[in-house]
Amino acid sequence: MADSNARRRRLDQPVQPRSGLPRPHYDPEAFGRLSERIARFLGTSRFLVYLTVFCAVWLAWNAVAPDSLRFDPEATNFTLLTLILSLQASYAAPLILLAQNRQTDRDRVSQEEDRAQNQRLQADVEYLTRELASLRLSLGEVATRDFLRDQLRDLTEEVVARTSEGVFDQQARMNREERERRAERKKRRVKAAESPSENKLSEPFAGEADTG
Repeated sequence: MADSNARRRRLDQPVQPRSGLPRPHYDPEAFGRLSERIARFLGTSRFLVYLTVFCAVWLAWNAVAPDSLRFDPEATNFTLLTLILSLQASYAAPLILLAQNRQTDRDRVSQEEDRAQNQRLQADVEYLTRELASLRLSLGEVATRDFLRDQLRDLTEEVVARTSEGVFDQQARMNREERERRAERKKRRVKAAESPSENKLSEPFAGEADTG
């Protein structure tokens, strides 16, 4: 007996549930859907019409019918009808509250999903903004059409100057040398203009270059 009690009281094993009255088991989701249906029906004009017709028939029957057929006589102030309406109201209020709580939970989940979607959209917009900025910077470094046209024109002139029908052109070489000499003389003039003291010393040399 002691051994069985010791085994039963071990902390590394779950305690066996005590035997008691059986508890009712139900599906909360199914009960919630049923309560929402009832709450939606209670909030419709159809329910009001049905309830009005029911009360009118009840009151007319118990007021006009013979005394032997009246089950809720007028002498008792329609006690049974009052109890039925009270019972209906006592059940309708919790069902409506349950439906409202479920709707509140759905609204909260929907708001969280909308917030997450808005955050994703904001992140996408920021990413696209950064991509557009990088594209603008990249386009600023791309060669324009005019620049390429000038470069191609210079290359074409150089190729034409250096080649004439696939053979080295002596005249083109002489023209190029002449251009180089002119550029050299221009550089010397610029240097002479910048330093007057050196201008006198460089004149004979410049004269020799000109005569040459």
